[in-house]
Amino acid sequence: MRHRTRATLAALPLYLFVLVFVLGPLVYMLVLSFMTRDGRGAAAVFTLENYRRIFDPVYFDTVLQSLGLACTSTALVTLIGYPLGLCTAFLGGKWPSFFRTAQMIPYFVNSLLRLVGWIIIFRANGLLDTVLMALGVTEEPLRLLYTYPAVVVGMVYVLLPFMFLSVQQVALQLDRTLIEASRDLGAGRVRTFLSVILPLTLPGLKTGILLTFIPSMGLFFIASILGGSKVVLLGSLIEEQLMRAHNQPFAAALSVFMMLLTGIISLLLLEHKPHDKRTDRKNGGEKSE
Repeated sequence: MRHRTRATLAALPLYLFVLVFVLGPLVYMLVLSFMTRDGRGAAAVFTLENYRRIFDPVYFDTVLQSLGLACTSTALVTLIGYPLGLCTAFLGGKWPSFFRTAQMIPYFVNSLLRLVGWIIIFRANGLLDTVLMALGVTEEPLRLLYTYPAVVVGMVYVLLPFMFLSVQQVALQLDRTLIEASRDLGAGRVRTFLSVILPLTLPGLKTGILLTFIPSMGLFFIASILGGSKVVLLGSLIEEQLMRAHNQPFAAALSVFMMLLTGIISLLLLEHKPHDKRTDRKNGGEKSE
């Protein structure tokens, strides 16, 4: 009893921290989303108008654009990060640690400074245009800066390590004897990958998708820097309503909507263990005995 009391008292600061700095702001934002705008503040007049406005075409198009960009960037990150994580894990020795360190070194620099580097690359007559025109691929500048492809490249660049590290960590724990057994039984490389490697590395793949998709819905600073005013994301819309329009209730409603959307997608990606009927039969037989 004393040990349980001491453990509870020791964990009490953590409970208070979660209550004040995590649950408190979430509850406040939820209540605020049902309130009415009053000048630069909010009045305690509860309404569903803020949530109805989300589905107005001018705002819902932003939601759809955010979803499209999140799906596109997540798909590209998966196509690049998943095989990269597998290949570096299968190299063995110190190579996985080397590639992991090489992947993380650029991220010791501030994200905004790294995005400025992409501005230098994508701007008209910048590094990319100079190289392409020197090779004869293009005859005039492409003007990629402040376009949708530039934002996609920025998203992939920022989010790629999440997929790479998640897949590599799971692949390093993979039992190689299962792969050898599959090959010994006559399975080709494709069948071995589909029947052995992919199912065993699926948890890392799902984690990488979650860590990529959810942030891509709200990384408005990438869209602001590389997309300008041409690419507006849900995070950009929340920032605009909060800082410029001073419509706090509508910004809170957009935030709650984004959390619900990403929460539903997260639940769909969670791993569900299959129901083992043999265990049920065994337990049922033991109970009947």
